[in-house]
Amino acid sequence: MDGTWAIPGLDLHLELGGGGRAAALEHGLRSAITEGRLASGTRLPASRTLAADLGIARNSIADVYAQLTAEGWLEARIGAGTWVSRRPAEPSSTTTDAAAAAPALLDLRGGIPDASSFPRRAWAAAARYAALNAPAAELGYAPDGGTHALRASLAEYLGRVRGVAATADRTIVTRGFGELLSLACRALAAEGGRRVAVEEVGHEAHREIVRAAGLIPVPVRVDAAGAVVHELGDVDAVLLTAAHQFPVGVPLSPARRLAVVGWAERTGGLVIEDDYDGEFRYDRRAVGALQALAPRHVLYAGTASKSLAPAVGLAWAVVPERLLAPLSAQRRRTGATSDVLNQRTLERFIAAHDYDRNVRRLRAEYRGRRLALEGRVADELPGCRITGLAAGLHCLLELPPGTSETRVTDAAERLGLSFDGLRSFRLAGSEWRHPPAMVVGYGAPPSHRYDEAIDLAIRAIRSVAGARAGAGADAGAGADRTA
Repeated sequence: MDGTWAIPGLDLHLELGGGGRAAALEHGLRSAITEGRLASGTRLPASRTLAADLGIARNSIADVYAQLTAEGWLEARIGAGTWVSRRPAEPSSTTTDAAAAAPALLDLRGGIPDASSFPRRAWAAAARYAALNAPAAELGYAPDGGTHALRASLAEYLGRVRGVAATADRTIVTRGFGELLSLACRALAAEGGRRVAVEEVGHEAHREIVRAAGLIPVPVRVDAAGAVVHELGDVDAVLLTAAHQFPVGVPLSPARRLAVVGWAERTGGLVIEDDYDGEFRYDRRAVGALQALAPRHVLYAGTASKSLAPAVGLAWAVVPERLLAPLSAQRRRTGATSDVLNQRTLERFIAAHDYDRNVRRLRAEYRGRRLALEGRVADELPGCRITGLAAGLHCLLELPPGTSETRVTDAAERLGLSFDGLRSFRLAGSEWRHPPAMVVGYGAPPSHRYDEAIDLAIRAIRSVAGARAGAGADAGAGADRTA
């Protein structure tokens, strides 16, 4: 009998052709395995279940399983059922797992947290609590701005820790900072905005998001006092990392904080404050959020990526009243949705003070890494120095004048290390004024491989800066001999 039958528990159908049902089942299973629709290691339904679903005698199912087992297509595990065998042409699970687990390059890129530090047990406990205690009404689609409980918890936390002027009604939750920035830029464009000022060095991904919304990113110089905001010019908004400029690592000076707020109040422009690592300051108390100076003109944005892990996939914003409706409209138009259970988990994690405990634990860990890096640079890299705030998950390592950042990056890659130069973060077309430097993401490696990552970085820098110094010395000696 012709027909298409579903195997219970698997998103897979067997095409049963004409002839006897047992023969059709045998052919269908064999075809599904050879064509890859039934993968190696897939458990098949019990003979009783499959017999009921297909209308075939249970003994016939058992005979088909036995025949395919004898041919090597299936394997029977006593007490565990029947499974698709591994074919000889396929790599063994050991090989596959080893390839998947093969260590990638060690990472010293800026802005990346140590994923191995994720608080698995505490997060799992919060997730279990959230799932068991979620009312049925909250298991549907979330409100545009996120669950009220999380927005209220975030408003309290941000006011207490970052000095943000926040209420639950003006706090929204999104799937990461990228989505948040996209919504803000699309809202600006919908209201006639054209140009967004961005710091001349920063994430290219953020500039791409600005462009994708139909806006033009305009570079703003960065110096030792942060973005040079008195040069903003004709722009509708400015995106700033005010507490800890990425990647230069300096804070926006008090005078410039007041200046950019004055610009926003005078022109009606929007300041988007990316407070990506504001909780991590090591030498003294963290600089408060810029948003507190002008809540009506500053959109404050934060994320769980650094304090927990990027995989959490949640960001938040405290939004000026006038932007709430436009942001909500853009969210509906883009089809953006919220992960309610993840939001409930984060809310529980904050309410149980596990978030505070985790930030304090990471702060101590990253502070120790920063101090260790400073000591090794001072001892092992003459002519180099660490610059920027003792804060965040990265710093700048200035190289001797004339050293090629690109050559250091290439040398590091040959050693198995991802390591970026400052110049790779600049907006194309902007004038370059900074000395050569590498961005050291000391937050990225797992703690047990941190020293190894720094060893490789030092070797890469020495191989380039040392070769250059040697070439210079040889040239000088030649000049002396000529003289």
